[in-house]
Amino acid sequence: MHVTSSPAIWYAARASGVAAYVVLSLVVSLGLTLGGKAQNRRWPRFSVEEIHRFGGLLVGSLIGVHVLTIAADSFLPFSLTQLLVPFTSSYRPLWTGLGIAAAELLVALAITNHYRRRLPYRFWRTAHYLNFAVWTLASLHGLMSGTDRGAAWLAVLYGVSVATVVMLLLWRFGGYVLGSRRVATVGAVTVVALPLLIVGPLRHSPPLWNAAHVDETLTGSVIRNGTQLQQIVSFVGQGQRPQKLLVRADLLVAPQKLESTSLQLEYLPSGDVCRGSVTSVGGTGFDGTCRLRNGERRTIDASWVPNEQGAGVVGEIRLRG
Repeated sequence: MHVTSSPAIWYAARASGVAAYVVLSLVVSLGLTLGGKAQNRRWPRFSVEEIHRFGGLLVGSLIGVHVLTIAADSFLPFSLTQLLVPFTSSYRPLWTGLGIAAAELLVALAITNHYRRRLPYRFWRTAHYLNFAVWTLASLHGLMSGTDRGAAWLAVLYGVSVATVVMLLLWRFGGYVLGSRRVATVGAVTVVALPLLIVGPLRHSPPLWNAAHVDETLTGSVIRNGTQLQQIVSFVGQGQRPQKLLVRADLLVAPQKLESTSLQLEYLPSGDVCRGSVTSVGGTGFDGTCRLRNGERRTIDASWVPNEQGAGVVGEIRLRG
């Protein structure tokens, strides 16, 4: 678990989650359309079942990729318990838990579909309606816990998906009462209002990405090796919030002077590394400068005190562009 901080894994986790939601929305929409009034000779019952079966397999595969990449990624660490038990996650526990519940309901539906010929038809049919619960939970999960949900393109995607499913639900189960015009009105309002809510009142700031100005808590350890005449001193630490940073400083120290230094700062989840040197050092901190691959410069100021256990240090790290 948490074996990498590769940006490819980070992108795969986000992309697979969005793709799974899009495919799930399409499967639900097709089921509502083809299983109801629009079903005809061109779309017999067995074709509807095949579409659901293939769509369910595709959604399940994408969710599997989503879960595995989240498990492997170290940017937002999840334990095995947090990945399997709803509402135990430290990251947005309610909304993340709804996503886990949706995935587990989908597994239960896959089992009932596999044994549908052995189950009473009424039971299977009733269980099949849980697809709407899966889609609802997945919608809430993506809207409230997704790290990209404030992006305009994703807000529009959610708006179109929710509006389509809501319109088809009303058309399938309440069309005779509401009428086509009211159903269309509800869809039009949803497709406009939901994106505005996402980029407005429901908007949240995404994780910082290679921030030029950072003030964070720093934890780590100082390692000393050598003699009084020459000593290697290494600091290894990390900052957690609002952006995860991995910091390493190595100093070759002689009496009253620095012989040589190196400094490395890694941003997560981008994986970009800022390399440079320590410019000054004290007993409880150091200053340094480094440059990213694109040439951007960072000034680093780190300070610390021993922690209560005496096995490490805690303090602050400040970055300026």
